Amino acid sequence: MTTPLEKTIKRALKIKGQEYVVALSPESVKLTLKGRRNGVELKWIDLVSGDAALATALQASLGKFPEDKHPSPTNRKPRRRARR
Repeated sequence: MTTPLEKTIKRALKIKGQEYVVALSPESVKLTLKGRRNGVELKWIDLVSGDAALATALQASLGKFPEDKHPSPTNRKPRRRARR
């Protein structure tokens, strides 16, 4: 017997040296860069209906995760404050 998915489960994942968070919810699966909010989301209904390939291709064309171009939060340059 399997356990039903009733709430979101988040797990850390490392792919090619980049840290990601995968979130499994009753509605979808979402992959985001660690420390970010936006990512790639695939709804379960799209996966079951066969629209997953179309949804994945669309999100890939938007360039959600360009390779090695995301600065980690600790490597960001500090913003300069505007002088008044």
